[in-house]
Amino acid sequence: MSEVTLKGITKSYGGHLAIPPLDLEIPKGKFVTLLGPSGCGKTTTLRIIAGLEQPSSGELSLGGRTVYSGETGHFVPPEKRGLGFIFQSYALWPNMKVDRNITLALSQAGRPKAEISERLAEALQKVQLQGCGERFPSELSGGQQQRVAVARLIAARNAILLMDEPLSNLDAVLRTEMRTELKRLSRDLGATTIYVTHDQVEALTMSDIIVVMKDGVIQQIGSPYEIYHQPANLFVAEFIGDPRVNLLDGELFERDGRSVLRLRETEIVLPYMLAQTAGPVRVAIRPERLTLHDRPTANTLPAEVDVVQPTGSQTILSLSARGTAMTALIPRFVEAWPSRKVWLELDPAGVMVFDPATGGIARPVTTLTRHVDAA
Repeated sequence: MSEVTLKGITKSYGGHLAIPPLDLEIPKGKFVTLLGPSGCGKTTTLRIIAGLEQPSSGELSLGGRTVYSGETGHFVPPEKRGLGFIFQSYALWPNMKVDRNITLALSQAGRPKAEISERLAEALQKVQLQGCGERFPSELSGGQQQRVAVARLIAARNAILLMDEPLSNLDAVLRTEMRTELKRLSRDLGATTIYVTHDQVEALTMSDIIVVMKDGVIQQIGSPYEIYHQPANLFVAEFIGDPRVNLLDGELFERDGRSVLRLRETEIVLPYMLAQTAGPVRVAIRPERLTLHDRPTANTLPAEVDVVQPTGSQTILSLSARGTAMTALIPRFVEAWPSRKVWLELDPAGVMVFDPATGGIARPVTTLTRHVDAA
């Protein structure tokens, strides 16, 4: 069942079409992330769902109730949509104490005082701000202010939660902690959550479903696994992943019912037959699908180590393969590589092939599938 449905939604600013006709269905109870670079339309889409922006055309439904129709002119204002919203700037009232910031909407809705007190205590406990109810926002750290914004959502118990880059102002350690808190919040409330970010790490770690956008157009909708391992096009492959995917120019041809890639003097036999049988291609492979050797073997390219970046549990190697910059990920701590000359083995099962003209992925004749539990 879809909790949020957008049909043919567009948004124009003067003569600029920011959102071309957009269709999107968000299932009930799922954590869905709108992901893309700045200017891709993700925040505009979120604000349209919230009612903070009015679309130019189309139809929007929340929980089966139409809240906007371009055909009839019907528009439900944001305060009547029953949504919870966390802004990037927290949006706390500076002249109100923490407890008032959390319960203001409940008071205005006429909730009984006993219920308000109960919800306030529960919200403060969940975000670990017990004893901070009498403080003003200016007396709190940035992380604590973010927790107040989360507590406001908990107290409201909305069925649909909207979050617009709520972690971008936090330091790295607190950002990691809050990712866990927000995902737990969505799960505990059973809420449908729509989260906007340009940070693909946030998207991969928090989401049930990721919607990748570019220039107002949806590029791919899928699980974190599908977005990372089965990108629909070259844009998605390049945008997702840290370190970024490696890109090479190659030539595709067929041999004995198999697709074969020629990368300079190296030939790689793929474990399947592609629908595209021959011609120039763009090849992508994730850094972790590369293996380093000290001598040439099958499926290898000669390379030279340029920079070694140990990160603790793994090491990022920057290399040059005949003038092409590449990155390899080693699952251990390495301070220095003993030899600058290495050979990179490309895992054939990890190779992704794209059409250089359209950017679309070359699909196997027999589609490879991955079992996903219904849960």
